Amino acid sequence: MSETPNQDEFYKKLKTQLLDTTLWPSEYLYKFIVKTNPTEIKKIEGLFNNIGAVISTKVSKNGKYTSISINVRMKNPDNVIAKYKEVAEKVEGVISL
Repeated sequence: MSETPNQDEFYKKLKTQLLDTTLWPSEYLYKFIVKTNPTEIKKIEGLFNNIGAVISTKVSKNGKYTSISINVRMKNPDNVIAKYKEVAEKVEGVISL
């Protein structure tokens, strides 16, 4: 998947904010929303396996969507952004918050 100019600009801005506001390595909280589909939820969880992530999920009131919160220690902003890109590439219809 090629990045659009908006995505590229978003990641540049995020990296700057993370460098300015956080001492690295640091805990980082990822939040994603997907349609409630066990396969897609497992894909996201699998991308964070074996790196010490604490993962929690919550199904929406009507059961259509699931929010996934992942708290994990990351080395630097580049690693944070790489995970966002990996999730976007491998999980269909994911919304990153």
